[in-house]
Amino acid sequence: MKEDTELGFFCLLVKQGSLAATARELNLTPPAVSRRLALLEERLGVRLLNRTTRRISLTSEGEVYFTHAQRILSDIDEVERLVSSSRAAPKGLLRVNAPLGFGRSYVGPAIAGFAKAYPEVEVQLHLTDRPVSLPDESIDIAIHFGDMPDSRLVARKVAVNRRLLVASPGYLRASGTPHHPHDLTQHQCIVLRQNTGAYGHWRLSKGERTETIKVHGKLSTNDGEVALRWALEGHGILMRAEWDVAKYLRSGRLKQVLAEHDTPAADIHAVFSERLNLSAKVTCFVDYLRDYLGRHVDGPRPGDPGW
Repeated sequence: MKEDTELGFFCLLVKQGSLAATARELNLTPPAVSRRLALLEERLGVRLLNRTTRRISLTSEGEVYFTHAQRILSDIDEVERLVSSSRAAPKGLLRVNAPLGFGRSYVGPAIAGFAKAYPEVEVQLHLTDRPVSLPDESIDIAIHFGDMPDSRLVARKVAVNRRLLVASPGYLRASGTPHHPHDLTQHQCIVLRQNTGAYGHWRLSKGERTETIKVHGKLSTNDGEVALRWALEGHGILMRAEWDVAKYLRSGRLKQVLAEHDTPAADIHAVFSERLNLSAKVTCFVDYLRDYLGRHVDGPRPGDPGW
């Protein structure tokens, strides 16, 4: 109980308005309440209350102490409410945004399983070809690839991911295999136009050396599934998330190109605003999605080409 703390005791005393009323509330004697107040004032080194036989009144120091004590106790109540809500059964509306291809292949099926496990949660999935801005677009959780653009958001990693350069064996037989990043300028590269940034610029690193290559090709699209299909059909080299190509690398339908070079970070995060950090439905969904991706048969895993 808050009355067990000095702050709670003092606030109760002020609100009750007398030592006797406080004693009745706490099931104590008035002398016991008076001693407790005296010990508090002695520790602080100031008088907090003016006492008469029938009533009490705040000193100037007491007013400051009372004002801040109320605020602190209110903050404690809010923290306890938030922590308790995180243990509650998840329920209500949950709005999720995800990239088109990854959303179709992984997030959608994960949500179907989540809905069965948590029937009191209603989930709306919004797929898009470009990142959304939280919280302006009425989205609770956004699935994001790569570095976070806004440090004010909470980001929890749900899967390790890399961007890989891949091509079909048939294309590499016909056009040769690039051995250096600059070799890409001589190849047909399948370009994705999925955001407002510069497209067709691929950044590759090896050790401390980083190169940005302007690639080109006959085919470009804003749809990752279409681009992947073109790569499988032998139309060129594609830079694509490992989650989209892992099963094709394992089957041999695609080969990794320039495997010794690193590309920009692409780990997969669930992103949401700080106000939802302790929300039961958000916490449960993030945990469920992480577990779902961790055991998905088509996901990347140690032993795959390039590991």
